[in-house]
Amino acid sequence: QVQLMESGGGSVQAGGSLRLSCAFSGSIYSRKCLAWFREAPGKKREGVASFYSPTSMTYYDAFVKDRFTISADNDKNMVFLQMDDLKPEDSGMYYCAVRSTYVDLTFCALAEYSYTFGGQGTQVTVSS
Repeated sequence: QVQLMESGGGSVQAGGSLRLSCAFSGSIYSRKCLAWFREAPGKKREGVASFYSPTSMTYYDAFVKDRFTISADNDKNMVFLQMDDLKPEDSGMYYCAVRSTYVDLTFCALAEYSYTFGGQGTQVTVSS
């Protein structure tokens, strides 16, 4: 079983920054994908960024590339999302997720069905 807990959300003005944190624990392989997803009201949950643990390879969706940075601290079982130059369309509930993998990957795709979610999420609100 996997446990995840997100924190760090808040309300900021456009152009501001936030840093999200997620603590994870449980039955997770050392070879794993860590990711952030978000869900805006009335919209489907979408992938934001991923981090592949063995190589630290990151992947970003186009709408956050060059503004967001995902990182992880495997010693502390934490994954982070640094969000800069926030826009109102970045508003939503942010969730972290994990996916253990049996095989080597080049990068971690943001396919929601392949990840395990478990936290309550953390709300991000960006005002114009």
